[in-house]
Amino acid sequence: MDRRTFLRAGASLAVVSAVAACVKKPAAAPAKAELGAWGVELDARNTAIAPGDDFFRHVNGAWLDRTEIPADKSSFGAFDIVYDRAEVQVRAIIEDSAKSGAAAGTVEKKIGDYYNAFMDEAGVEAKGASPLKTSLDAIAAAPDKATLATLFGTAGYPSPIDFYVNVDSKNSDRYLMNLVQGGIGLPNRDYLLLPKFAEQAGKYRAYLEQILTLAGVSDPGARATRVFALERRIAQAHWALEEQRDAIKTYNLVDVATLNTTAPGLDWTLFLKAMGADGVAQVSLNEKTALQKIAALVASRPLDEWKDWMTAHRINGAARYLSKAFVDARFEFFGKVLNGQQQNRERWKRGVGAVDDALGEAIGQVYVKRHFPEDSKAKMQVLVDNLLKAMKPRIEALDWMSAETKAKALEKLSTFGTKIGYPNKWRDYTSLDVQAGDLLGNVDRAGAFNTAWEIGKLKRPIDRDEWLMTPQTVNAYYWAEKNEIVFPAAILQPPFFDPAADPAVNYGAIGAVIGHEITHGFDDQGRLYNAKGLLQTWWTPDDDRKFNERAKRIVDLYSSFEPIPGFKMNGQQTLGEDIADVGGVLVALDAYKLSLNGQEAPVLDGLSGDQRFFLAYAQAWREKVREEALKQQITSDVHSPAEFRVNGTLRNVDAWYAAFNVVEGQKMFVAPDARAKIW
Repeated sequence: MDRRTFLRAGASLAVVSAVAACVKKPAAAPAKAELGAWGVELDARNTAIAPGDDFFRHVNGAWLDRTEIPADKSSFGAFDIVYDRAEVQVRAIIEDSAKSGAAAGTVEKKIGDYYNAFMDEAGVEAKGASPLKTSLDAIAAAPDKATLATLFGTAGYPSPIDFYVNVDSKNSDRYLMNLVQGGIGLPNRDYLLLPKFAEQAGKYRAYLEQILTLAGVSDPGARATRVFALERRIAQAHWALEEQRDAIKTYNLVDVATLNTTAPGLDWTLFLKAMGADGVAQVSLNEKTALQKIAALVASRPLDEWKDWMTAHRINGAARYLSKAFVDARFEFFGKVLNGQQQNRERWKRGVGAVDDALGEAIGQVYVKRHFPEDSKAKMQVLVDNLLKAMKPRIEALDWMSAETKAKALEKLSTFGTKIGYPNKWRDYTSLDVQAGDLLGNVDRAGAFNTAWEIGKLKRPIDRDEWLMTPQTVNAYYWAEKNEIVFPAAILQPPFFDPAADPAVNYGAIGAVIGHEITHGFDDQGRLYNAKGLLQTWWTPDDDRKFNERAKRIVDLYSSFEPIPGFKMNGQQTLGEDIADVGGVLVALDAYKLSLNGQEAPVLDGLSGDQRFFLAYAQAWREKVREEALKQQITSDVHSPAEFRVNGTLRNVDAWYAAFNVVEGQKMFVAPDARAKIW
């Protein structure tokens, strides 16, 4: 699995700045905060629920009761509110480009032509399935499996083998191609293999038949059945998500010259050549046995079966950019069946997302100028520095870790890199060919452009300035191989940061986000990387054992949660994020205390500083989610559902018990000696 650890999967998340006043000294909240009087909506609480029984609903219960999930969303919460604001801002940038009359070849012209092609619904409708003809004909004409291997490696064509390029975990001076399992159209293998997903699997087979029919493919029912059966075989080869998280197990360096014997069945030479990676000497087979079994399936299953699979997946991948019948079919399955959405997103929203995917950094340059004041970067840096300072004494005070391992941990902390707001240099889109009125062609060319850019890294020195997200992305991440935490610009707004809010609120919200990313450097996988970002042992055997003993408490706790009957959480799958959540709260609280400089925090509305800190933390994670989407998250995501990022986390935080007088007998109470205490 990719060691770039994101705060929240697939959506927007938060990172913003804090005023220096919040760091240097306690102060009464100035003016009026956007949420409530000082940053928390007290009327969102359900005070009939005791904090110690269900803190998530104590803080958010009234909000949950009165809030409806928008019809075009599978969930709705604090992050969605921020994402929606950023989306409107990005729309304005894109539409300004579309109306600008920019000269041919300029990035503004490319943005405008891409967006206008998406928004030309009549033009897209008139073309029907015709944009697929060239690729479907190429698949149908493939005479042998050598040609199949070439098509697998060609941008725009589906492949059962995915890839990404990252810094080599054991040689930080070079990039390494990581080959990873792919080939299934459902969220993960469980949807194809477990009886509890039989209904979804059956509807997926029906969806495959539907899109094959829409594309005019002959005998769509029989072909869909063959594709579905092949995907079940692929799913049986796949690793579970908790195995994919294992940094050591997924590092499997192989000489390209031996690939055809290490994983026989697929012509890897042709595959890599088609990708433009024919000069590569080594790759990592991340899920090694899965990739070996998939390669064997290429050899053992009939050519026509694989051509059917490629045809169905090509249509599925293109469906969002075709006529209404394709768009609706895709939404009915992926939107409604898998996520519970009631209606598709408005076309402009889908268009904005498509353009942002293709030309994100070009849009980001304008976004920063319009929406990220220069002093925000400095303010954010102050807060990040304060959190890093708070982490140091936490490590020094650990009573279970030896001096030898502590020294290495402190060395790693001291080398943390931080990136805030936006990159120092921007991507050049000169070679990206965008053509007016050619939506699917633009999508395919943008995909090929990005593939070539990724593959090109293998021939370049390490880019220390590289960003994995655009400034307008509402998220944050830790990059283990670079030992850096990164915070895009997108949020300078509540509930994560509000300059008019009480400092405790900012520390409980954005401070906990920053602390979360810092702690990722020391979670169950991040801790395996040293100060230079190398996957290298730096723990004594005894400290390693003690860490795992403490981590098992978190695994056991989260594995005991069952958000939906029959859908228990897997604490091993979410372990890294759960450790980061607990550590993030602890280090943010310490940073808040340090910011008070020994003074008492003011009492506001009868609430202490610590209470306001925890209220803000729970408010930041408030979310309402549809059952279908929740099932998918439990099964396919390394992040715990929002409710348990509050209730699971805080039952391990001593200060929370003290702040709300949580006592034995209440539902969230965990005995002090049973609480998970790692960082």
